[in-house]
Amino acid sequence: MAENENYESLRDDQIPVFVINGFLEAGKTEFIKFTMEQEYFQTEGTTILLLCEEGESEYDPAMLKRNHTVLVPISKETELTKEYLGKLAEKYDPERILIEWNGMWNQDDLYDGPMSEKLLAKAQNREPGYEVSMPEDWVIYQVITILDGSSLDLYLNNMKSFLGQMLRRAELAIVNRCDGISNDKLVDYRRKIRAMGQNAMIVLEDKDGEIPQDTLPEDLPYDINADRIDLKPEDYGTWFIDCMDNPDRYIGKEVSFDAMILKRKGSPANEFVPGRMAMTCCAQDMTFLGFVCKGDPKELSAYKTRDWAKVTAKVGMAEREEYNGEGPVLECLSLVRTGEISDPVTF
Repeated sequence: MAENENYESLRDDQIPVFVINGFLEAGKTEFIKFTMEQEYFQTEGTTILLLCEEGESEYDPAMLKRNHTVLVPISKETELTKEYLGKLAEKYDPERILIEWNGMWNQDDLYDGPMSEKLLAKAQNREPGYEVSMPEDWVIYQVITILDGSSLDLYLNNMKSFLGQMLRRAELAIVNRCDGISNDKLVDYRRKIRAMGQNAMIVLEDKDGEIPQDTLPEDLPYDINADRIDLKPEDYGTWFIDCMDNPDRYIGKEVSFDAMILKRKGSPANEFVPGRMAMTCCAQDMTFLGFVCKGDPKELSAYKTRDWAKVTAKVGMAEREEYNGEGPVLECLSLVRTGEISDPVTF
């Protein structure tokens, strides 16, 4: 979890909320206990730990006392109301909130209804101003997803929608217990997790610690060493995920692909987002995957949102609010109208 000093993106009157989610026995409690004992996470103020799911691992009362932490069991989702949480805040005057979330609860219930693209970006970038079903001064500061690699196939095949909810706003995704899992399978896990959690840093762990991901085999359907990469429609998702994870290997290269045009309200006249709709979890959970692209405003004026074009662009990097830092930004070299691709990207 993030260091506690200053919580730079918060106002003085706001309280940071850390959400640690995952399925039962994934290792959420052990992760929280380990983190609470680290020097960088120490605080003199009170921490409220909302325990929404009890597994085999328990919290030692002495450890909680040592770390100025009050444990509050939450047995059902309906207890998570502004009124009840507000009473907890009045009673304990917390400096921060930890939530060990129940993996079978809808995490979207933390928010008051569907969030617009703008508000979702604010949540992902930890900016104040979005409304959640919590006291107004509680701000979701960080979302961390803990996954058990030994049972991940089961959840990917049967509970992908729950995974999507947990990963959608995650800043960090830790896949532990990866012992005995083949490198090819780990690559597949990483790709699927990235599709559902585009802004998450992904960590794979076995009994010896973190697995260096640069040692995993390449699984790319195109020549990564070519100066120009012409993507087939079925390869767009693979390229998008790899460009998100390894942007340095694409800097300066030309890439060509068929995409739907998205023009975001309020964007500069020289910007658009070419991309594809992707089915990351299920048919009801579609996500638009695309990178910001800069081009000639006059040429772009001939296109509107939902038009399709063959885009040829050069890959670069720039500081962007969407990435909460630096990320891929394309320079449009040419646009040619083309037909729609009806099938979504799948993983």
